[in-house]
Amino acid sequence: MKSNSFLLLFLAGFLTFGSCKNSNNQQDEQTQQNSLTPPPPATTGNNTDALPVFNIKNASGNVINIKDAFKGKKVLVNLWATWCPPCRAEMPSLQTLYNTTDSSKVAFVFLSMDDDFGKAIQFMKDKKYTMPLYYPAQELPALFNVEGIPTTFIFDANGKIVHQQTGMGDYTGPEIKQLLQ
Repeated sequence: MKSNSFLLLFLAGFLTFGSCKNSNNQQDEQTQQNSLTPPPPATTGNNTDALPVFNIKNASGNVINIKDAFKGKKVLVNLWATWCPPCRAEMPSLQTLYNTTDSSKVAFVFLSMDDDFGKAIQFMKDKKYTMPLYYPAQELPALFNVEGIPTTFIFDANGKIVHQQTGMGDYTGPEIKQLLQ
């Protein structure tokens, strides 16, 4: 009886760790694909809490520099992916925030971490989300090299971080709206 319990426990552990290994293998494959043509690294200057000098590509394929393009505006950067359930779950509140925020004062950057940008574009179309979608056009800067997604940063008009949300958030509350006014 003890040997059956031990065998069952061993198999459960093996399946659990095997599942984690598979998701890591997918990320390893993505990393290998992305590393075939390494882009130049992004920089933040001397301040690691500042909006980095970083190139992003929009859904039309145009490359812009995030710091230059949104200079003088507050910037919300959301790192997400279509394969991430918490990322998908927070999208409706982000869409509501986007719809109710003055775009002349605030820029939104929904930065897809998908290995296929086309999947992110299709996801946004299917869900009828109108938020501006971007993809990294170069290696992620250290600031955006986060442990998990979704992660959201809010930068003030001078490019300084004023808020960071790690994990799923609700963006319909007064605290976030106040940061973006």
